[in-house]
Amino acid sequence: MTILILLLLLVIILPTIYFAIKSVDFRKFLAGAFFVSGGVQVYLAFANVSVPIIGTDFVQSAELGYARGAAHLVLCAVCLYFGFIRKSK
Repeated sequence: MTILILLLLLVIILPTIYFAIKSVDFRKFLAGAFFVSGGVQVYLAFANVSVPIIGTDFVQSAELGYARGAAHLVLCAVCLYFGFIRKSK
């Protein structure tokens, strides 16, 4: 089962990285998606809401929500810079 999950993640992650490198519009989309995701993660952590992970018995704690929110906001800043601010050559 673990190998299947890793294989599916690779099938999703590799094309995403390819399109993020090649397409400015995709980076703009990712900037918005990371902004919303990071904001929701920080908001739920601030409200001290534990979030269950779908399909498992695991629960994401508020502390992990802060970490994920911060990581998503950093990724938002990176995609924002490469999608909107820096001009491609």
